Amino acid sequence: MFSGIIEVMGTVGKRTATTLAIRAKITQPKIGASIAVNGCCLTVVATKNGTHRFDVGPDTWARTNLGELKTGQAVNMEPSLRLGSEVGGHFVTGHVDAAAKVLVHETWAEGFRRLRVERPKALRGLIARKGSIAIDGTSLTVTAARPAWFEVMLVPHTLKNTTLGCRRPGDRVNLEADPLARYARAAVAALRTKR
Repeated sequence: MFSGIIEVMGTVGKRTATTLAIRAKITQPKIGASIAVNGCCLTVVATKNGTHRFDVGPDTWARTNLGELKTGQAVNMEPSLRLGSEVGGHFVTGHVDAAAKVLVHETWAEGFRRLRVERPKALRGLIARKGSIAIDGTSLTVTAARPAWFEVMLVPHTLKNTTLGCRRPGDRVNLEADPLARYARAAVAALRTKR
């Protein structure tokens, strides 16, 4: 479980068909620890001199933007929450629902930027204005929602401390709906089937 508050940006190193190495100044994790990389919960399988290696399966490569990563590219990283940790964002599981294209990334005012992202079918009924969403693992508040897209506002701190400041139209970002929205949708569906 994560909070969507990015601790550090890492840099992609060597990739193979089944592994991903990332260099990052993150607290030395234990083997077997969970770390969110662009919002994907991955397990540390090796760590040495600030480089951390993760196993990545074919489904994860295909369904997330991890499969598009290039050597030297920045990624968002967050270690898993510990009991008693502050949850500054919202609960994020690290189970990406879908990857979707950035449609608009434009200046709004005084260092703020507006990010519009396409709304994939997998997230129908799970995105609402003023609700939470994780984009590349970053906890954000939805400022507008339409059937085909949704928007968030990126504050200067987020632009500086996450990869979202570098995103451009056409880039794919990982999306995870707020778990509370998922439970609400499931409850509504259950009520409808009882009728």
